[in-house]
Amino acid sequence: MSATPALALDDITCRFAGRDGGAPYTAVENATLRVGEGEFVSVVGPTGCGKSTLLNVAAGLLAPSAGVVSIFGERLQAAQGVNRRAGYMFQADALMPWRTGIENVVAGLDFRGVPRAEARQQGDAWLRRVGLAGFGDRYPHQMSGGMRKRLALAQTLIMRPDILLMDEPFSALDVQTRQLMENELLALWADDRKSVLFITHDLEEAIALSDRVVVLSAGPGTRPIGDFKIDLPRPRDVSEIRMTPAFLALHREIWGAMKDEVLKAYERQKAA
Repeated sequence: MSATPALALDDITCRFAGRDGGAPYTAVENATLRVGEGEFVSVVGPTGCGKSTLLNVAAGLLAPSAGVVSIFGERLQAAQGVNRRAGYMFQADALMPWRTGIENVVAGLDFRGVPRAEARQQGDAWLRRVGLAGFGDRYPHQMSGGMRKRLALAQTLIMRPDILLMDEPFSALDVQTRQLMENELLALWADDRKSVLFITHDLEEAIALSDRVVVLSAGPGTRPIGDFKIDLPRPRDVSEIRMTPAFLALHREIWGAMKDEVLKAYERQKAA
C-alpha cells in the first residue's frame, strides 16, 4: 500500500445554516479520515451522525466549511467541482428508467464521447462480469432489486474510478440478496483493488467487507472515535465469516465503542 493515501479528509468541519435564522448546525467537526490505496474502509455510526456528509465531501459534491480534502496527495479544490477520480454508488438506484440495461451501463462512456461500438463492447463485458449477460435489453423496471444493484455496479465500475464511494448501496435489499451482492462486490473489488469508502448502518456488513472500520460519534459535531483493523482472512464469504469466533470478537469490540453513541443519538431524537 502506498504511503500517500488515496483519499484524505483532514480536519473537516461542515456547518449548515440554522432553521429560521437560528444558530448554524455543525454536522461534522474536525474529522480526519484516511483511505489507503487499495484499501476497503467502512464507516459506521448512529443514524444522522454525518456519515453521508463526509462521503459527499469526499466526492466533491459538498465543500467543507473548514479542512482539506486530498486525492492521491493532490488537494481537491472547491473550484474543481466533483472528485473525478471517484465513482459514487448511491443508496437509491441512479438508473435512467428510459434506458435499457446496456444503455444505462454505457451512459458514462457516452457522456465522455467514447465511440458507440467500443462503449457497447465494454458494456457487454461488464454485464457478463456482474452476472447480467443476456439482460442488457431489459429496462430497470423489468429487473429485480438485486439485478438493478448489479447494473448500478457495472455502471459505476465501467468508468474505472480509482476510488469507489458507496452510500449504503444494499440497505434496501432483502437479507439473502444483500449477502449475494456483498460477495459480488468483494469479488469485483478483489480483481483490481480500488480504494473503497463504504457507508453503512450495519456493523456486521462493515466487518464482513472491510480492511478497517471507522466509528463516528453521535452528532452534532461528529468525528471519528474509533478505528479498527479487520484482520479476517480473504477471500471471504460474508455469510460464513459472520459465524467465526474472530468475527464475533471484533463485533463485540466495535459495538462497545458504538453503543453509547447510538444511545446518545436515540435520546436526542426522542427529545427533538
